[in-house]
Amino acid sequence: MSAPTKPSARRIHYEEPLLNRSLARGAEVLRAFGSGADLMGNGEIAERTGLSRTTVSRLTQTLVESGFLEHDRGQRAYRLGAALLSLGHAMRTGSPVLRTVGPLMHRLAEKMRINAGLATPDRDEMIYLESVRYNRRVALRNVVAGQRVPIELTSLGRAYLTIADPLRRADLMAHFAARRGDEWPRIESEIGEARQSIADHGYCVATWQTDVVALSAPLLLSGSPLYVLNVSVTTTAPPKEVVENLAGPLLDLRDRALSAMAEMHGVQGVIA
Repeated sequence: MSAPTKPSARRIHYEEPLLNRSLARGAEVLRAFGSGADLMGNGEIAERTGLSRTTVSRLTQTLVESGFLEHDRGQRAYRLGAALLSLGHAMRTGSPVLRTVGPLMHRLAEKMRINAGLATPDRDEMIYLESVRYNRRVALRNVVAGQRVPIELTSLGRAYLTIADPLRRADLMAHFAARRGDEWPRIESEIGEARQSIADHGYCVATWQTDVVALSAPLLLSGSPLYVLNVSVTTTAPPKEVVENLAGPLLDLRDRALSAMAEMHGVQGVIA
C-alpha cells in the first residue's frame, strides 16, 4: 500500500461559498481510495483526508447506503462500491472527446504497433481517459483507462504544465518541490527542458520507466478541458531513435484530433 498523501497538498477548500461542504467531504472520502488502497477503515480514511473520524464515520455510512462504498464487517473497513464503476462507464461512453479521438488513437497504435494514450489533469496527477496498447514488448505495468500517473515525472504531466494556467503551474511546482526533496532540482530542470521542447517542436519526451520512451503533445481546443496525447513504446533502442520514429505520427495524431474536435464543437483548435 502506498503512503498516504498529505491532506493539505490535495484537499479542496471546504469553505468556498458555492460548495456544498458535505458533498465535497464525501468526494474526498472516495478520492482516498485512489491512492493505492483497496480496503480502509475510518481511521485511515481520516488520516488520508484530514477529516475527523466522527465526520468520516458519518460519511462512510451515507456512502454505503448510496452504494458508493461497501462495508466489510469482518475487517471493519470499506471498499469502493460497484456504483462507481457504473459512473465511470457512463463517463467513458458519453465522452465526446473519446468518441472523436479514440478511433484515431486506435488506428495509429495498431498501424505502428505502439501505445497511445489520452489524459487529463486531476490535482497533482494525470488520469488516463483512454489507453490503447499495441506495443508487444513486456512493460513493468499495464496502463488502463482510469489509471493515474505523476505530473512531474511523465511526458503527459510535463506537457500539461506547459499549457496550465500560470498560477496553477506555480502552485503545482511548489507542491512538487516539497514532495521530491533532493530530487527536485533534477526534475525541475527536466520539466524546463520539456516545456522548451514543446515550444520548439510541439512535443516533449520522458523516460521515467526503464526501457519505456514516451512522447506527449498538448491537445488544446477553445472552451474545452485540457487534454494531452501521448505515444510510447517499450524498447532498448536509443531514445533519440524512438523520437525520430514517433514524433511525426504523434503530431499528425494531434492535428487530426484537433480537426475532428473542432468540427464536432464548431470551434477553433489551438496548437501549442
